Amino acid sequence: MSRRIAVVLFNLGGPDNPDAIRPFLFNLFADPAIIRVPNPARLILAWAIAKKRTNLAKDIYAEIGGGSPLLPNTEAQARALEAQLADLGEVKAFIAMRYWHPMSQETAMLVKDFAPDEVILLPLYPQFSTTTTASSVRVWRDACKIARLDVPTRLVCCYPTESRFIAAMAAGLRAAHEEAARYGRPRVLFSAHGLPEKIVKAGDPYQWQCERTAAALAEASGIPDLDWVSTYQSRVGRLKWIEPSTEAVIHQAALEKRPIVVVPIAFVSEHSETLVELDIEYRRLADESGAPCYLRVPTVGAEDGFIAGLADLVRAGHRRGTACEAGDGGRICPAAFTGCPSKAA
Repeated sequence: MSRRIAVVLFNLGGPDNPDAIRPFLFNLFADPAIIRVPNPARLILAWAIAKKRTNLAKDIYAEIGGGSPLLPNTEAQARALEAQLADLGEVKAFIAMRYWHPMSQETAMLVKDFAPDEVILLPLYPQFSTTTTASSVRVWRDACKIARLDVPTRLVCCYPTESRFIAAMAAGLRAAHEEAARYGRPRVLFSAHGLPEKIVKAGDPYQWQCERTAAALAEASGIPDLDWVSTYQSRVGRLKWIEPSTEAVIHQAALEKRPIVVVPIAFVSEHSETLVELDIEYRRLADESGAPCYLRVPTVGAEDGFIAGLADLVRAGHRRGTACEAGDGGRICPAAFTGCPSKAA
């Protein structure tokens, strides 16, 4: 008898129209994994920050049509993944966004109606963080209680060095590097979304995993003597964030008249941080600072190899039947990273 498997894709979510921007921002900053103070102070802060940032965010989204393309891009990944997993039986991919629709409570009801024998949670965050994957898992569990969805559930917690994810990015890097090299020796930035430093110091493995991704990508590129650096973008607020910042490295490389190649390593589909921050704002910075060339490698999206890698992660979770499945087959984080959900070996 064919098994029914629900694969739930976790992602950030994004406002689909200008009116959704302020509630999206409120949901983001009301998350206890983001603003780590107790209620009611957190909700008051979330309301104030959302109000303050709404007009700026509207300007950002206006650059890409007034809303985020993240949902349709994630839907394309979901359909591609279903096609890759036909061998497992009746597989349906669902989307659970964290801060805008469809959110976990809606999706849990849809999964319940599907009546699966098994649920596999697959974050579209290659690197684990308490601010992303862990936050999504927490609200998913709460949503399942409300929906009375009680079936065996596995978590693919991370896949920072999954071979086909790395290979897909490496192909884009090689093409961009070859073009940029016409203007000199390129400086390559492996850019990921930043985090406040205190979150990493509290045991979050995200930065460590991003650095593993960057090192694996540099090696897989096969480019001799590659000049590369791991950088972090999207800083918000007054807290000290992990460094170096993508912005600062771009500025310095441009002052040195170096061609610049930026590779987003923590985003697997296009949205405001790639289409506006990297493509418009940082390109402007590079141009104004004197860079002879600025190229940004596209995200992996629904590229066949990347989706095949995700499908194998799902198969591994299904086959092993363990509660948490790192992409490398078990816990990959050193013991010091207490935020990692995988048990130490």
